[in-house]
Amino acid sequence: MVQTIALVTGGFSGEAEISYKSAITIEKNIDRKRWNLYKIDITTNGWFYESSSGNKIEVDKNDFSITVDEEKINFDAVLIGIHGTPGEDGKLQGYFDTLHIPYTSCDAATSALTFNKSFTVAVAAFGGINVSRSVLIFKNNFESPDELVKALHFPVFIKPNNGGSSIGMSKVNSPSEELGKAIEKAFKEDDQVLVEEFISGRELTIGVFKSKGEIITLPITEIISKKDFFDYEAKYLGASEEITPAKVDESIAEKVSEAAVKIYRLFNCRGIVRIDFIYNEETEKVFMLEINTVPGQSEASIVPQQVQAMGWSLQDFYTALIEECLHN
Repeated sequence: MVQTIALVTGGFSGEAEISYKSAITIEKNIDRKRWNLYKIDITTNGWFYESSSGNKIEVDKNDFSITVDEEKINFDAVLIGIHGTPGEDGKLQGYFDTLHIPYTSCDAATSALTFNKSFTVAVAAFGGINVSRSVLIFKNNFESPDELVKALHFPVFIKPNNGGSSIGMSKVNSPSEELGKAIEKAFKEDDQVLVEEFISGRELTIGVFKSKGEIITLPITEIISKKDFFDYEAKYLGASEEITPAKVDESIAEKVSEAAVKIYRLFNCRGIVRIDFIYNEETEKVFMLEINTVPGQSEASIVPQQVQAMGWSLQDFYTALIEECLHN
């Protein structure tokens, strides 16, 4: 029986641009023999489905349905392809939970928690995961960068506490006027800013998902940024080299995979997540950087690279994600 799936894209943040690129890849690789797919664009101006004739049909938010040619269409499941708010921070997940519609991402609580970098780091540390030392500062309660100089060792990363795609992120190598500028830049994106100590090492990232009840880790990718760190430009504009699968010793690969599975369980993740790590060669430890609960799916994105390196087609992968959410 062919089931009806909504692919939600767009969003309310600057990450909408990435969401639309992900939607192109997902649409291309959905098994049309298994799923009828309707792309729903969720924006601040409304929620719409655009028909083949170009008509914009508004979504009925009472039951998340659309009416096309006088036929009411309800959805068996939702494939979440929105990066940033409201698709990655738990808001849409809570809405779909109230309507009892299954979806392909982490639940509302996990999505909201992992969207907050400071909370994520705190829970990870509590669960025995290695993380960097950090300080959280608030826009209305922050007087001077001097307090950070006392609390942390430099270099440090300055990043908006909520959000993704490395927007508003900076690296500051020493206490200087650059610190204040970097904090101002991050505050333009969020009212909370996380300041983290820099950990030297190899940047490794891994996709993790659940299929038929089993947690599966994808091949690891090593990110070698052409810039000083893996920022928005390095992520999306080609200023980095991504090696999939990463050329790492088996012992390192095992540490990353084991940590990824532990984190997936600790945060009660669902669907596909991508977890970023630093492997510090001096201590021989992996440090978690962050958890992306709606990782990019564009052709240039890391998870599609990893899926293909594992020997799966993207069609098989998206089918597995949809099946898992329907049987969850």
